[in-house]
Amino acid sequence: MTPRSALGALHIGALMFGLTGVFGKLAAASPAIIVFGRAAFAVLALAVFARFASNTTWKRLALRDWRRLVISGVLLAAHWVTFFIAVKVAGVAVATLGFTAFPAFTVILEGLIFRERIRANEVLLVALVTVGLVLVTPDFNLASEATGGLLWGIVSGLLFSLLSLNNRASSGRIPAVQAALCQNLVVAACLLPVAAPGLAEVRALDWLWIGLLGVFCTGLAHSLFVASLAVIKARTASVVFAMEPVYGITVAWLLFAETPTLRMLMGGALIIVAIVLSGLMGSASQAKQPAASA
Repeated sequence: MTPRSALGALHIGALMFGLTGVFGKLAAASPAIIVFGRAAFAVLALAVFARFASNTTWKRLALRDWRRLVISGVLLAAHWVTFFIAVKVAGVAVATLGFTAFPAFTVILEGLIFRERIRANEVLLVALVTVGLVLVTPDFNLASEATGGLLWGIVSGLLFSLLSLNNRASSGRIPAVQAALCQNLVVAACLLPVAAPGLAEVRALDWLWIGLLGVFCTGLAHSLFVASLAVIKARTASVVFAMEPVYGITVAWLLFAETPTLRMLMGGALIIVAIVLSGLMGSASQAKQPAASA
């Protein structure tokens, strides 16, 4: 993969991730069924990628690896369910902007869990996200659908942050595609008891949207992301993936007439700037660390 093709793959991956809320809204099914179907189709897509397009040797997993993967799978399931609840309640734009608060949660939780000092630029990051969320909030009436949906989106971002931190604790031991496949297996297993009673009532068209969500927005997007990181720097990847909410909100605008207000656009811009800063700070700090000896 050349740098140009890797950059193109990264943008396609960001677009696919950005379309998650769109396919979730198109599918007329409960969040539990959507998440179960997404995970099941993602397992198939990741298995195909691992078999035919990945040269990575899979690791034999120890008990502690399985324990961390199960925890990650449960967090991933909760993250997806809360995100799709937000989509159903308040629409794609509000849900996506609520979720993108996760870098601020990560900064705070890393300081608490890993006892890392929170730097001044990270305080700025948290402040930008906080102001952005205040601007995005249509009103502060908890009874309103928009505010409730935003809160569900924020909870989804918190869960994704916890998922990222758990993955950080186990990073380096398990190949990314193997970890993603195992986590999606756990997601499907968690949601099957809840989703099973309603599976027979899901329309064929809704299965199409769920299938696209699992194959393209999960399996393909993750595979493109992993493959591109072999060529593209993490700093560049963080900037490209800041486009994810832009893609999602734009498509929702065109398909569902979810026209964002000027205040929402301003809040979203602040949150996206925070995402870019978060990625740049993370990659810069990694670059300053001494390289591990071979």
